[in-house]
Amino acid sequence: MTKKATPTPVAGGDAHAAAPAKYVVCPTCNGPSLFSPANRFRPFCSERCKQIDLGAWANEEFRVPTEAPPEDNLYGDPKQQPD
Repeated sequence: MTKKATPTPVAGGDAHAAAPAKYVVCPTCNGPSLFSPANRFRPFCSERCKQIDLGAWANEEFRVPTEAPPEDNLYGDPKQQPD
């Protein structure tokens, strides 16, 4: 005769109670996306949206905006620049 494993009680509630499904906005299409381990594409809603985002990264479409240095400014370490 084997013993059945008893679930460990969870603080503040029943061990068998399921948490409500959490939905987030898909970063690609702005549609609803299930944010749980059941969605293998999270935070995206589908494989298509995940691939679109990956393609945008590969094409360097996501960049941090910076100011270009002045044309007369030399590049490199400022400590090594002539005074």
